[in-house]
Amino acid sequence: MPDNPRIEELRRRVQRDPASIAFAQLAEEYRRAGRFQEAIETCCAGLEQHPGYLSARVTLGRSLIEVGEIDHAQLELAQVLSAAPENLAALRGLAEIHHRRGELPDALRYYRSALDLARHDPDLEQVVQDIARRLAPSARPDVPEGLTFEQAREELLSIARPPVTNPPAAEAPHSAPLEAEAPPPAPLGTEAPLLAPLEAEEGSAGDRDIAREQLALFERWLGAITEERQRREVQS
Repeated sequence: MPDNPRIEELRRRVQRDPASIAFAQLAEEYRRAGRFQEAIETCCAGLEQHPGYLSARVTLGRSLIEVGEIDHAQLELAQVLSAAPENLAALRGLAEIHHRRGELPDALRYYRSALDLARHDPDLEQVVQDIARRLAPSARPDVPEGLTFEQAREELLSIARPPVTNPPAAEAPHSAPLEAEAPPPAPLGTEAPLLAPLEAEEGSAGDRDIAREQLALFERWLGAITEERQRREVQS
């Protein structure tokens, strides 16, 4: 099947003058036609003569992505951004590279930079929303072993809280008030402290001391997660 007239014309121009900058247009036409290897070869040959031709280097990077040469593509597109930080095609190319690798925070950063330059681009808006949603922490994530934060916290409290023991019936004064039952822990997300003060008791078992330490570590861990979630919500 013969080439389209545009490719044929550009190829003749490059054949007549190998130093012609028409190589960049020819390579881009190859890329649009899905002829990525020919686009790569044309770019490489032309860039030997014109190494600073950024549009050709973008075409090269985008074509390399299509043939799976991701590392080489990243080098080419990063070189473009070092000279032209607002090159939209290079930003999108690097975003796609990180997206393909599963490096979502880096992908989101480049996609957002591209969206700043191409506002209201529906494709960019959609991919930014999708990745941001995937990176956002869930409202109440579960901890290992299938326990929620509330369940794990209550289990630690049950170990750390000293047991309530009733004195022998014969020795207990009739007027002695019943020991108040420990209040339930405050629910997450309220203004109340995460833990009510634990009552001290002489002779507490060693396992309750260990549980207290674990509970304190758990609360600090949970607080750090909450702060990080709030920070990300502010930034997003």
